Amino acid sequence: MEIMKPGQWLLTIFFWSLFLAIVDRNSVANETQFIIKMTARFVQTTLTLLPSFYIIDYLRPVFKRMSTLKASLYVLLIITINAVTTLTLVLLLMMNTSLFDFTLSAFISTVIFNVLIIAGFTITGLLVFLRRYRDMTALKQSFEQKLSAQNDVLKARLAPHFFFNTINTLMSLIESNPTRAADLLQHVSALFRASFNGAREISFEEEVALCEHYLAIESIRLADKLVVSWQLPDEDVMYDMTITALSLQSVIEKMLINVVEMSTETVYSDIKVTWIQHRVTITISMQLPKNSLMIHHDLRQNMDFYIQAERLRAYFGQSADIQSTVTNKQIVTVIDYPLQDVSL
Repeated sequence: MEIMKPGQWLLTIFFWSLFLAIVDRNSVANETQFIIKMTARFVQTTLTLLPSFYIIDYLRPVFKRMSTLKASLYVLLIITINAVTTLTLVLLLMMNTSLFDFTLSAFISTVIFNVLIIAGFTITGLLVFLRRYRDMTALKQSFEQKLSAQNDVLKARLAPHFFFNTINTLMSLIESNPTRAADLLQHVSALFRASFNGAREISFEEEVALCEHYLAIESIRLADKLVVSWQLPDEDVMYDMTITALSLQSVIEKMLINVVEMSTETVYSDIKVTWIQHRVTITISMQLPKNSLMIHHDLRQNMDFYIQAERLRAYFGQSADIQSTVTNKQIVTVIDYPLQDVSL
């Protein structure tokens, strides 16, 4: 029922009824009977298709567990039974109101003729739908493979660097501070568990937790050179928000690698999250160190978030984007994507 609007359905049924009336025009004697018959076709087709579609939509969870052939046969059976029932009622009504005179043989032949036409067009529609369904399934599989490949590229670029730095930090803490080493292991475990779950949509609260795990690891390794402040929506708002896993984390990681690791100063970063008019905007601003030599041209080239943006678009549409701006004082990266408020 969601394929077309009600007005479009009624217009389609009207022209379908007109087509059937023209096909069967030999059985009418004048224009008045033609209009009556076309009206009867319109009522009969409406009473056949609309209840059938609602029944099919209601049984959709059951059909999902069936094979394609079995589900198609059930759809054909539902529409055919509704067609026989509504056509019989309409013909009986027309006979009782003396709009048309039917003999028993004419009554049976009319029912069979109409049922064959409706069954034939239903089969044709199912074949077209199944072909489109196979094409969409193949496209979805191809898209998922592309997402998986992008996710693997993302891991290949960032994980080795992060992994070896973390191992070195862990080795230095095992003897000097075992308690902090244990905390570090817990953060690493949570982060790597999420990274190997692949590209998927998670709650925003989970993503923030993963970012905090990552920042906790890096703050140990970088001797607290990074100070991060969060500006997050209320918990009730956060509860309904979603994002692709590790999108925000990977953006923070790249900014940190290209700024904090190149500096001996404390770097301050602000992360602000808003959700207004069905769009989520995440602004990550990171101050550039004053006394460190950084080539802004190189920074601009390194602030490329193409893969992360593609992963966002796969789940939230083509309007999702990630843009980064580098000035003399700071880097500002904005993650922006549409998100419908489910509470409305």
